[in-house]
This record gives sequence, C-alpha cells and structure tokens, in this order.
Amino acid sequence: MNSTSPEPQKAANPKNPESALDTLYASRKKLYVRAVTGLFAKWRWALVWITQILYYGLPWLSWNDRQAVLFHLTERKFYIFGWVFWPQDVFFLAILLIISAYALFFFTAIAGRLWCGYACPQTVYTEIFMWIEEKIEGDHVRRQKLDRAPMSAAKALRRGGKFLAWGLVALWTGFTFVAYFSPLDELLASFNGLTFGPWETFWILFYAGFTYLFAGVLREQVCKYMCPYARFQAVMFDPDTLVITYDEARGEPRGTRRKGVDPKTVGKGDCIDCGICVQVCPTGIDIRDGLQYECIGCAACIDACDQVMDKMSYPRGLIRYSTENAMKRQWGTKEIVGHVFRPRTLIYGTILALVCIAFVWGLAARDPLRVDILRDRSTLGQEIEGELIENVYQLQIMNMTEVPRSFSLAVSGLPGLRLQGAERVEVAPAATQSITVRVHVPYDEGKPGANTIFFDVAAEDDPALALKEETTFLIPR
Repeated sequence: MNSTSPEPQKAANPKNPESALDTLYASRKKLYVRAVTGLFAKWRWALVWITQILYYGLPWLSWNDRQAVLFHLTERKFYIFGWVFWPQDVFFLAILLIISAYALFFFTAIAGRLWCGYACPQTVYTEIFMWIEEKIEGDHVRRQKLDRAPMSAAKALRRGGKFLAWGLVALWTGFTFVAYFSPLDELLASFNGLTFGPWETFWILFYAGFTYLFAGVLREQVCKYMCPYARFQAVMFDPDTLVITYDEARGEPRGTRRKGVDPKTVGKGDCIDCGICVQVCPTGIDIRDGLQYECIGCAACIDACDQVMDKMSYPRGLIRYSTENAMKRQWGTKEIVGHVFRPRTLIYGTILALVCIAFVWGLAARDPLRVDILRDRSTLGQEIEGELIENVYQLQIMNMTEVPRSFSLAVSGLPGLRLQGAERVEVAPAATQSITVRVHVPYDEGKPGANTIFFDVAAEDDPALALKEETTFLIPR
C-alpha cells in the first residue's frame, strides 16, 4: 500500500456510540504528495506565475499619478487603470458577478473543474507552499522520514525554516490584499514606522492567517469538506463533459510485470499498479476507482501515468481527459471535440457572450459626467418680491474623469426661468462638487403645482460633455 492510501475503517460497535461515529467521519491521514512533471504540471505552474504576478504586482503600478488598481473604501471610489467607479456604478459589479457565474458554468460543462485544478487560490497557494516544503524538507519520502524521526536540532531547524517561509509568504499576501483597499504608499509608510491602524492590522493578519491555514495546514481538507463547488459540480456535468478518466477496459486487470513485457502475454492490462497516480494526487484519491467529488481536475495523475507508460514502452493515455460517452463508445478525439458544442454549452456560451458584450458596451457608453438634483423640501416653492416664485435646489456634480473641469449651468423649461447664483462651477478630478442654486420664474408663467424644468450642465472645455437633467419646479396654488 502506498503512503497516500486511506486507512480501512473499523466496523461499528453497537455498544459503543463513538465507534459508530468513527465510521461516519474518517480521521485525516496526512498526505505526502509526490512531485510530478509534465504538460499539465507546466500549465499549473504557468497559472501560478500569471495569477501571482498579477496579484502581487498590480498594487505597485501607477496610473495618472495614483495607484492603478485601488478599491478606495474611504473615498468610496474604485480606481481601475483609466476608469473611476462610484457607488452608483454597482450595476457593473452585478454584471461582473453574472459573467463570473456563467463563465464557471460554461467551462465546467466543457471540461470539468478547470478552475479548481489550475486557477483557484486554494490550488495556487497550496502549490506554492508545497514547493517551499519540498525545497526545505525534501521530497515525499524524506518528508515521511522526517515526520517519523524524533525531534532533533536538524529537524527543528528544517521545520522552523519551513514555517517561517510560509509565514512570510502569508504575511506578504495579506499585506498585498490590504494594498488593494488602502493606498500602497500609506501602507508602506505605516510599515516603516510599524504604525498600522486597527483596520489594516486586522485584515493583514486575518488574510495571512487563513492563507497559512488553508494552504499550509488544511490543504486537501478545504477542497473535500469546505468548498461548495465540490458538492454541486455534478449538476454541471453531463456525459459529454471532459473529465479525468481511467481507461478501465485498457488498464484491467492491473498487476506488476517487468519493463517491456507485453501485457497480453501475461493476461494483464496496461496498468502496472504502481500507485504513483495516487501518490501525486493532492487530495489523495485513486482515479482508478472512477470520478469522485474530491477530484479537483489538476491532471497530476495524467502526467504521472504518462511517464510510467513511457518507461514501460506502452502508449500514453491510460489516464486522460475524456468523457463518459467517449469511454463507453470508444470515441476518438474528433468525436469528443464534436460533442463539445452541444445545447448546454451553446446556451451557456451564448448567454456569456451577450453579457460580456453588454458589459463592454456599458463601459464604453459610460458617461463621464453625472448630476444629481435634490430640491430643498423644507422651502418647496415660495413667492418672493417681484411677483416671482423661487425654488431652491442642491446640485451634486460628479466629474468622473481625472482632469479638473469647469462646468457651466443653465436652466430651461418655463418662460422667464432664471438661475440665481453660480452659473459656473469648478470640479476637481474624480470628485464631486455640491452647490446650492435658486431658480426664479414669474408667477403667471407656470401652472400651479409641479412644472417640469431642466438643468443644463456642460463642460466648458468639451461641449460634447453635457447633460440635461429633469426635475420639477413647484408653484403654490
């Protein structure tokens, strides 16, 4: 039995309730995952590099003399390169969440748990922490021996070095996370003087702590017992979904034999029962038992099995990406690819494409000027000297560009309508300016009650940047 095989469970003793619980909740057996190389391992590490370069690097980029990507909670503004999003732009967040959901449905229906196996933060940081562990403590065999060995100075040094390295990576990850919500230059200044505020301190330690716990300690337990995706993935699969499969017809009956022996001459299949596919699995399952919810689709077993097949001079693909229908009907690549575009994936893909187009169109058509008008409800409409009716308004002018602008103000909609107060307002870059204005109209120029009027706001340096906002003017009856 290899090092990752689960221990057999004991039969329940009806006189001992605790023994019954043992059969329901298997105790965790520590996995000593064997390192593997190959095509899919290269893809996983490529995704590790891409995601972490983006994650750790984006807060350091500058754009228009500010942080390129910053979700500034204090200012209630999200800066993403040339865009500035305000609380009123929550519509875009909703669309982004819809895109993420349908992308998950679409890619899962096509090729299973691609997200889990290659880009999920749990997978990515577990790969990083396991790499650190291997560099400090050695390969899977040495790690087992180190665990069994009594405590010594050498063991304490290796363990301490590993924990320290994990802790530094986790702290840097937590610091970077906070840098997306609090300006990096302020965080660096606080770091130099160790003067972090309570908010920054809590979230750095919180995020670092969970990174350490999930990637360093719990690992496969997160995927098996905590992640909801593992539980509802079966709803997204169908017989034409590409998943990691073991070719039972080709591999069975399994058994050991010398290198180069034709399996037919010894009455066996291609599987030599080496157990390496289990040893490289980050969740410790045996893919030869069929698809299981614990499988995260990382394809480590494919790389391992292909290497064994190469050594035995057997064809690759004993474990491979395939579909349920393909295994039953012995389809080739052409038939498998031909069934990728089926009603489910076409529906998901069409919806995803339409939502993406709507998102891009919304960003392109987003107006860089926004005006909110609040009529003073305490004074409504009142008659003033000169047989005039006055209404008071609060204007909030949002300059959503990153250049200072001057805006001219005017009113229209009723004969004799006049604006009293500022007819020009200066608004700083990516800022809101509130002003109070009074609007007069002769008493006999409007009907009693509510009358529709318009505020015209236009940028003096760009006539195309203008808005006509509707509001009501009240005339006492």
